[in-house]
Amino acid sequence: MTFISSPELNNFRGYIQNDGKVGVRNDFLILNITGLTEAIAYRIGSGLNGAKVISFPYGLGLFGKDADISLMVLRGLALNPNSGAVLVLSADRNRLEEIIQTLEIAGKPFKGIALDETGHDSLKMINMGLKAGAKLIRQLSKHSRNLVELSSLCLGVECGHSDPTSGIVSNPLIGKITDRIVNAGGTVIMGETLEWLGVEDKLSARAVSKKIGQDIKNAVFRRENLAIKSGIDLLGKNPHRRNIEEGLTTIEEKASGSASKSGSVVISGVLEYGEAPKSPGLWLMDAASYTPESLTGFAASGAQMTILSTGSGNCYTSKLMPTFQLTANSETAKRLDCQIDFDCSSLMLGGDKIKVEEDLLKEILSIASGMFCYGEILGDGGETISRYGESL
Repeated sequence: MTFISSPELNNFRGYIQNDGKVGVRNDFLILNITGLTEAIAYRIGSGLNGAKVISFPYGLGLFGKDADISLMVLRGLALNPNSGAVLVLSADRNRLEEIIQTLEIAGKPFKGIALDETGHDSLKMINMGLKAGAKLIRQLSKHSRNLVELSSLCLGVECGHSDPTSGIVSNPLIGKITDRIVNAGGTVIMGETLEWLGVEDKLSARAVSKKIGQDIKNAVFRRENLAIKSGIDLLGKNPHRRNIEEGLTTIEEKASGSASKSGSVVISGVLEYGEAPKSPGLWLMDAASYTPESLTGFAASGAQMTILSTGSGNCYTSKLMPTFQLTANSETAKRLDCQIDFDCSSLMLGGDKIKVEEDLLKEILSIASGMFCYGEILGDGGETISRYGESL
């Protein structure tokens, strides 16, 4: 396989999907959308080479914001550019239709199967799924990569299990990548709302309008008030015990480093959890700070990959997006040599910033062109959709 060698670093090789979006992978996705069919989904997945199973283990009892958000996220995961074809499974046909209508509009290859159409015969549904999946995978195998511009990239930026090296080196380095991609016409999404606390004024000042600036502040205050009303002392929660042991003692201290992932470009808007950006640029996603939920929000919004910084190590990755991990902690890089994809610890000792930035972008584009992250190789991936309330 040929990877990026362009000195301009303006291109990668991706899969151009029917809706015009570009995938950095071309996966066969089994998307299960009801709890009753979860075991069926995993049994089908075990019989199809290379299938990726994402399951939402709840049913039809969701309502209000919980129902709206979960539906938007499930649609977004189905439409992610990295999913070349989708097998959608549901216990109920009406629930199924809510997803497959979206796939029809996008022109994405799919098959939908509902348990109630098989007489609730799980073995029959498994057999139908295996046959449908085999045909979709064969169809996918005809798809090849094409040279595309950097502007086709939508990147999530995340940090997890941070230490002081994250705020001093890793996150500012990611911020440089953010600026490069946005200035090239691409898209970057930063979440972890609570980790804007203490720097919300600086972020708001970079917003494209006063309204967007106020949206940023409102998102932060809402999360903070949620903790206060629930009687939660953020210290020990965020930053959590491990952060504190590493040297980050307050949420404001952690946020000052975390927010540097956003670089210096203008902020285009604030997204709901899993909402797709309306245009290229830098977008903030109002989402939980914890990695599993945060990464799933990025994937549902259309991000093809995420770059994640860590200080002490964070093995969690997205199943649908390559999750590229970097650290500026030399001990962590040595200890987790099959987890960390990029070691930027030389910058802690005054290394060449421009060279490291160029090397990082080359690696990101190589991943976008088909090279595997360690998380993909080791199968550390998963997807976790945020919940917002009780079920009926």
